[in-house]
Amino acid sequence: MLHPKEIGDRTTIAVMFALKLRGETVLVPFGENVRYDLVADDGRRLSRIQCKTGRLRDGVIRFNVCSSYSHHAKPPVDAKRTYQGQIDEFGVYCPETGTVYRIPIEDVPNDRVATLRVEPARNRQIKHVRLAVMYEVARVDVY
Repeated sequence: MLHPKEIGDRTTIAVMFALKLRGETVLVPFGENVRYDLVADDGRRLSRIQCKTGRLRDGVIRFNVCSSYSHHAKPPVDAKRTYQGQIDEFGVYCPETGTVYRIPIEDVPNDRVATLRVEPARNRQIKHVRLAVMYEVARVDVY
């Protein structure tokens, strides 16, 4: 079993590699006190990206859209922090699909978890469903 830091590092590498495959320049911020993991430059604009590992369960890729400080010895009163106003997109790597997805922050709820649907919903719901294929960047293998 991989350490959570190793999982996060592999996710960041997967997102970086997928962006490079699309011909984008990838910039990495210096230091640890930044809310985004990297910046993508497509030649027209810069985009701050927070990398997250997605998990495929029941036809849906789930990923966190906030950070948690509850594992710290003295967590703040509000142990969950959103990324509103601090990033432009999420870069999500799902090891089960081997795919990187790029999701604008406006497309996800501003609470704890967001989902990308890989398989059709059993109840045939299509309204308010984020289809994974719409956000797909590239398939990569980092495991």
